[in-house]
This record gives sequence, structure tokens and C-alpha cells, in this order.
Amino acid sequence: MAKSTPGVLSAALTRILRPLVRILLKNGISYRTFADIARRQFVEIAQKEFGIEGRKQSVSRIALITGLTRKDVSRLLEFSVPADMEKTDRYNRASRVITGWKRDKDFLNSKGNPDILPISGSGKTFQQLVSRHSGDIPYRAVLDELVRAEVVVCPDENRVKLIEQAYLPRGDEEMKLHILGVDTSYLIDTIRHNLYENESEAFFQRKVLYDNLPDEMLPTLRRLSSNNAQALLEKLDIWLSRHDRDVNSQIKGSGRNTAGIGIYYFEEPFSKKD
Repeated sequence: MAKSTPGVLSAALTRILRPLVRILLKNGISYRTFADIARRQFVEIAQKEFGIEGRKQSVSRIALITGLTRKDVSRLLEFSVPADMEKTDRYNRASRVITGWKRDKDFLNSKGNPDILPISGSGKTFQQLVSRHSGDIPYRAVLDELVRAEVVVCPDENRVKLIEQAYLPRGDEEMKLHILGVDTSYLIDTIRHNLYENESEAFFQRKVLYDNLPDEMLPTLRRLSSNNAQALLEKLDIWLSRHDRDVNSQIKGSGRNTAGIGIYYFEEPFSKKD
């Protein structure tokens, strides 16, 4: 490790923690709780990824790597953290239903757009859409979620219409916090990959940024970035759906992988401190 690396990494960590700490304090998460979670992650990663090949990872070595006591390591190894699978499953299922509605020709109108569907019954209905693209979850549960998120509307009690191109959990703060964990971890892991892999194997990681923009142009930039980013994501969504075995059961091949691309917009008042 170069001599400058600890200082640069400390500065990077400070930048990462600044917005995160704002969220933690806003949601009543104390430093003690944060420190407990951090300790668990230090121990878990040290145990799984920093062992010596051919030898079982020991409590003593984990303590040495992490700087924790052997007592703390032993305690944390016995502690299991529940996975947030319910939120992940709900998000994935809702997204798959929307994707199916936009791509599956059986649920499109004569112009190739998502059709207004009868809610239940056989044939081209919302019930059949959910069954085909989201498995055995009750279609009413999916409908309630999409209505609550303002992704669909019901023109009457028997029909449902898609009004958004993506599942955005409006008003659901818990789901938004879940997405914080998922999306941020993907971004940081992409940067980690690019730090330590050959440039020829680097993942795509780019941004465009200017720091002397007037207030008046920001609304235009938001619209421009939103429209262009949405168009790109929809194009990639079409390609991915053709190659994903959950959507296309005819796809063959080995392994099971998660892959995609995330785009985000940012703005803030300029500060020389940053």
C-alpha cells in the first residue's frame, strides 16, 4: 500500500459517510448501532474473504486483521443478521410485472403499447400477467402495491392501466431505504472491482460534472438527464429481458449472475471544501 493511500481512503470514507450519517440520524440510528453493524461486517468479510488458502480461518487471525478482540470476534461469529428478503422480493416481482407488461406481446395493444387490462379472469388480464411474470404471488397483492406506488391506475373497478415506465416506491420510506442499501452497494462494489482488476476487465464507471452552473438551468438538466437515461435503460431492459432465464425459460447456459447498469442524477450548491 502506498504511503498516501490511507489518507486518500480516509478522505473517501468521510465523503461516503457524510450523506449516510445524515440518513442514519434522521431515522434514529445511533452511533452505537452503526458501530455494531460495522463490526459485524468487518468480521464477516475477514472470515469469508481474507483467509489463508488451505487453512481454516481462525478467530485469532480475524481479530488480528480487524483490530477487534478475540472475544468480540467470537461473539459476532455467533450472531446472524436477518436478510431483507421480503423487500427484495417485493421490488423484483413488481419490476418484473411492469417489464412483462411493456415487452410481452400478449399484453400489448395494436400500437405495441401496454394495453389497459381487465383485472382478473383468463386471457389478457392483469391476473394472467402477474402469473406469467411474477410467479405464484397473489395478483391482488401486486395490484395493491402498484396502485400504492402510483405506477398504475384503475379507470374503473374492473380494469387497470400502466402509467409509469418503472417501479418507483413513492411514499414507501422503508422500500427507499432498502434501495439505498442495494444500489449503493452495487456502486461501491463496481469501484472496488475497478480498483483491483486489470483495466481491460474494468466495469463501466463514468460521470459528467460541471461546477459553475446557474440555478435556472437545473430544471432543464433534470428533464434532459431523466429522458435520456430512461431511454437508455429501456433499451438495455429489452436486451436483458431476452437473455434472463426468469423471463425467457428457453435461454440455456451455465452459472447464474446478476448484472445491470445504474444511472443517478446529482446536484448540490458548490463548496470549495469538497
